[in-house]
Amino acid sequence: MTRFSIIITTFNRLSLLKKAINSALNQTIPCEVIVVDDCSVDGTATYLQGLGTKIVYHRNLKNRGHSVSVNMGVELAQGDWIKLVDDDDYLAFNCIEEIKRAIDKHPEAVICSCQAVEVDLQEQEISRSRKVGSDKIVYIAQEDIHYGMLLEQVPFGTPVQIAFRRDAFLQSGDWDSKFDLAYDDIYAWVKISKEGDAIFINKCLVYRRLWPGSYHEKISLSQRLNNHILIKEEIYSLVNKKYQKIIPSFPTIQDYLKLYWGFMALSSKEIVLFFKLANFALISPQGWFLFIKVILEKQLSIRSNFSQTKFRCLK
Repeated sequence: MTRFSIIITTFNRLSLLKKAINSALNQTIPCEVIVVDDCSVDGTATYLQGLGTKIVYHRNLKNRGHSVSVNMGVELAQGDWIKLVDDDDYLAFNCIEEIKRAIDKHPEAVICSCQAVEVDLQEQEISRSRKVGSDKIVYIAQEDIHYGMLLEQVPFGTPVQIAFRRDAFLQSGDWDSKFDLAYDDIYAWVKISKEGDAIFINKCLVYRRLWPGSYHEKISLSQRLNNHILIKEEIYSLVNKKYQKIIPSFPTIQDYLKLYWGFMALSSKEIVLFFKLANFALISPQGWFLFIKVILEKQLSIRSNFSQTKFRCLK
């Protein structure tokens, strides 16, 4: 029987953390709940100690960052599958049950993602993340994952959207701190997906808070662009050889990213930063073509040729 460990990493967010913990403890199937406290000073330790045996509690002796906390949680976990939750996010009550149902149908999978409901601090829905294809449960063969990630047709998403097999995580290596707070999660999915197949559940099973205090919002757009390029370069090197004839050149990928983050700056009315980030990508026809293609697919959830030919519904 597949066992699940839910790992919640936290630092000085007790008011939000309580919701995350309650959502983990109240799942429809029993799970081990581990909370890794990155040396909070806001009363988190007292609260967690008061929960007693309901959770496994670990406190870092000093603040060591998100990646180290994730690695510690996985080390402590007894489950076969790991479900990550950031302290400002939370789970639907049937999240683990739905994930278990999907992976039981395809035990070769090593990583599973789902849609997320994006909410504000008052838990009011802002938006929902995109679907992959049109089937309820979508299977992605390992040889197709990295091509899909490169062109963002396989949107694995943030930690709260992801579950992964513990042995695949350990085999792929620890969570890398060099990308802390900006694509450290995506880099982990890139490595884990080298170990086997993937599943995407077209159902909203998690809640992701979008708010100014999130760690991701503290990273500059320039740093996000730089890290995004590094991540795409890693993914590019892993794309299966069968895609060599149709894969865009890496300079085209870079131009797409520069346009994307340039327009992110423009949406914030940072006109100077827009030109700084987009730079010569503004005169790249290939970059514009890829940019428009990806954006349209995201916005309209169009089923791409890749999803039509490489994904199949789990029966």
